Amino acid sequence: MPTHKNQPFARRLGFALAGCGAALRSEHSVKLQVAALLGVLVVLGWFRAEPVWWALIALSSGLVLAAELLNTALEHLADHLHPDIHPQIRIVKDCAAGAVLLASCAALAVGVALIIHLAGRH
Repeated sequence: MPTHKNQPFARRLGFALAGCGAALRSEHSVKLQVAALLGVLVVLGWFRAEPVWWALIALSSGLVLAAELLNTALEHLADHLHPDIHPQIRIVKDCAAGAVLLASCAALAVGVALIIHLAGRH
């Protein structure tokens, strides 16, 4: 298998999309995050939210999904390299899961702020 380095942009984009697709097909948490994002986008459209809210939701959701993808990649790599339970591997996995948790909490805070803002408009 050729390395991903120094490939044309279209090919590297294909690798990235393949990774996103694999995570979406195999990871329940990624499916849940995408479903939540779609629901929030419907709410933004329904209430005709200002562009700044679209940007905040896009940024926070993108960070959550990026953290989920990195967590998935680290888990697969760790399991491949060290299939047995090992205390150091557990720390790696726990830290990656913690990154997803922090990003999710930040996205939730943006969502709560949006709800408060929309409630104040009506």
